[in-house]
Amino acid sequence: MGVLNVTPDSFSDGGDFIAAEAAIARARAMVEDGAAIIDVGGESTRPGADPVPVEEELRRVLPVVEALAAELSVPVSVDTSKPEVIAAVTRAGAGLINDVRALREPGAMEAAAASGLPVCLMHMQGTPKTMQQAPQYDDVLAEVAAFLAERRDAALAAGIPAERILLDPGFGFGKTDPHNAMLLAGLPRLAGLGAPLLVGLSRKSLVGRVLGRPLGERLAGSVAAATLAVWQGARIIRAHDVRETVDAVRLASYVAAYA
Repeated sequence: MGVLNVTPDSFSDGGDFIAAEAAIARARAMVEDGAAIIDVGGESTRPGADPVPVEEELRRVLPVVEALAAELSVPVSVDTSKPEVIAAVTRAGAGLINDVRALREPGAMEAAAASGLPVCLMHMQGTPKTMQQAPQYDDVLAEVAAFLAERRDAALAAGIPAERILLDPGFGFGKTDPHNAMLLAGLPRLAGLGAPLLVGLSRKSLVGRVLGRPLGERLAGSVAAATLAVWQGARIIRAHDVRETVDAVRLASYVAAYA
């Protein structure tokens, strides 16, 4: 899953692709590099980020989703929590709803069910504005597993079929480095929930802090994290550096088939 942020303030590529033409060109390049999904986001969810009004998010994402859905051979995912955006991007041709709030916003679950699209439900403690202010757990793996199971069951109850549900443990969303490490080591338990796991570790602060690398020097660590995630059972890897991550995922998947 190639990351395409059409925002001015995302932590890694904020402002790089806010113009629709630049975003479309970037998506084409990621598909050429092997991306099987393009994930378009119009609202930054970096730590400390403020929410974006519905109208502004629609202004950012709709032209890009419409253009990519008409042109690309791969599905276009939209990273959003708003029911109005879910409905609009469904009409525009989106192929997946990727929600960091796990369809907890009022009306979001109903909009997602009405869309008929697959959904990804992610765990986050708090909100993007507050999530990294001393996150705490008694047992991070058990609590994330329980949350994802509850949201999966809520989606099933709303009429979303099991085969259209993905789960994401939410690395970096209300977690310390040890929490992230425990979740990565414990991915097989989360895979046991029965839904494919989507994992996003690309360029994240965990990589930077553990390795002592600034944002521009996290490629090797991100690729290592992607490899570990695949080995632990992740099915979709969300990444900024597509070509290198595709190689890592293909090799890890090949070896894992013989494990």
